[in-house]
Amino acid sequence: MFGERGAELVRGLHRAADGHLPAFNEDGIRQVLEEMKALYEQNQADVNEAKSGRSDLIRTIKFRHCSLLRNRRCVVAYLYDRLLRIRALRWEYGSVLPNDLRFHMSAEETEWFNQYKKSLATYMRSLGGEEGLDLTQDMKPPKSLYIEVRCLKDHGEFEIDDGITILLKKNSQHFLPRWKCEQLIRQGVLEHVLS
Repeated sequence: MFGERGAELVRGLHRAADGHLPAFNEDGIRQVLEEMKALYEQNQADVNEAKSGRSDLIRTIKFRHCSLLRNRRCVVAYLYDRLLRIRALRWEYGSVLPNDLRFHMSAEETEWFNQYKKSLATYMRSLGGEEGLDLTQDMKPPKSLYIEVRCLKDHGEFEIDDGITILLKKNSQHFLPRWKCEQLIRQGVLEHVLS
């Protein structure tokens, strides 16, 4: 049936949980584009025949054209939803994505992510004076300025604003400013210890 492959692309993305990025379905996109090419070529042939006087082909031409438009909408919806998910990943994980997420992205999506990351960094540097303003900090309003964190893996030295350097070793616990360690929490280096 016309348009089933395009609809399957969207259904597959809809089945994935929110915040989860499934692997890019290159094969599905290719199949939809091949179907669209075949529909277009059939329409071109029928349009040439319809110009010569066969008006019975007009309904078939319209049906194929509607199938072409539906496939296009499905492909655009699939790609746009993936870009929205990738943009949300930038805010959730920061500028460095985990390898398992990068593995699910196409080369074009990786390039888009890098451009978005650069644009966001340029914008944040333009705000808030000399140092800029990090918009990715405090995604939720903090209840306190300092939090207790546990180090989940060896990270090395970590410097806070007053010049104190802390060694982040696996299973060590620290009382740190929330805004300095939020990014490390999102990256999985630290975890917030709730008392």
